[in-house]
Amino acid sequence: MSTTPPTPGTALSDPVDAPGPQPSAEGALGWLRDLGPRGRRAFAGAFGGYALDSYDYFTLPLSMVALAAYFGLDSGQTGLFTTVTLVVSAIGGAVAGVVADRIGRVKALMITVITYAVFTVACGFAPTYETLLVFRALQGLGFGGEWAVGAILVAEYASAKHRGRTLGAVQSSWAVGWGLAAIVYTLVFQFVDEDLAWRVMFWTGALPALLVVWLRRRVQDAPKASEQLGASPRTGSFTEIFRPGLLRTTLFAVLLSTGVQGGYYTLATWVPTYLKSERGLTVVGTGGYLTFLISGAFLGYLTGGYLTDRLGRKRNIVLFAILSAASILAYTNIPDGANGLLLVLGFPLGFCMSAIFSGFGSFLSELYPTAVRGTGQGFTYNTGRAIGAVFPTLVGFLADSWGVGGALVFGAIGYGLAVVALVGLPETRGKELL
Repeated sequence: MSTTPPTPGTALSDPVDAPGPQPSAEGALGWLRDLGPRGRRAFAGAFGGYALDSYDYFTLPLSMVALAAYFGLDSGQTGLFTTVTLVVSAIGGAVAGVVADRIGRVKALMITVITYAVFTVACGFAPTYETLLVFRALQGLGFGGEWAVGAILVAEYASAKHRGRTLGAVQSSWAVGWGLAAIVYTLVFQFVDEDLAWRVMFWTGALPALLVVWLRRRVQDAPKASEQLGASPRTGSFTEIFRPGLLRTTLFAVLLSTGVQGGYYTLATWVPTYLKSERGLTVVGTGGYLTFLISGAFLGYLTGGYLTDRLGRKRNIVLFAILSAASILAYTNIPDGANGLLLVLGFPLGFCMSAIFSGFGSFLSELYPTAVRGTGQGFTYNTGRAIGAVFPTLVGFLADSWGVGGALVFGAIGYGLAVVALVGLPETRGKELL
């Protein structure tokens, strides 16, 4: 059954939205059936957008060694690529949240996808390090906004019972995009000279533009969000999320996001370089190791989504913050020559550092009312991402003296901050969105 009243020229003429028996919301895929036809299309749009967001993001870390050689960069300069991307993404994410509250979730989602696609392609044409840095920063504008907008779009269709699993499934698309990027990287760098291969990687970032056409034709905002547009002068206001009733929530949510993303992006940025420069793996070897890491990430997203509904948002984050920190320490202290053990530990590392993210979409959505949900989620998630961006840069500057493996330990510190942040946030499991 359609989850929204019919609108002229859409619901009544679309057979998939025709009235019929409501399917059971139980079972392994109950969360998907529970979304309804329009909710499932929204899920597909958010899943595809985030997967391609991930693909475009990982074109840089996977090409980092080739870029460093081409432009003659040191570790600090290459680390700056990630920091600039993530810092600018905070601006893009915060703005996208406001835009989502003011013009709608789907329109904002299309804007973010077009932005990151255009500037990823532009990176492939960069003639200098400085130009590439600017294009990568502008790519961050779209990269920062996509997840927050897509997560809110789906959260407003999902039931309170299944919201964690539903948003965890959306989050799993990050691993899909990461895996696709690793496959393309392996093929491109096998058959194209490195001086051109990194450019080809960026040019393939044009793929997301195709998604925008489908979004425009098939996806709609949830009814409650549509009703809210223009209903209040406080809609999409930064001032609102810093009022006394929400100030504490906003500050602690930023700290939570800083810790988790500081740990995550440290690993996502530097593990490929660590595998090649310190473990001596070839392109194909690195791709094989990343397969284990990414497989663990995909299952981690799905498992974390399930557990955030069963254990609660806060317990899920605490559990995987501890396990992620422990995995980093184990992964970076494997003795030389034990690359087989490195392969095995890649799976739990990817699993844990991804499972902690699964509750973010539901948790942040449940902390804010509909009128400022985009603003609150966009600001807290992406401000945390910008502050957390300091971690990869620290690793870059310390890598020359500590080694990349030793410097990666900074990622574990981020997860400690995430646990501290939970002290100031309420448990929201089972909360209906208002």
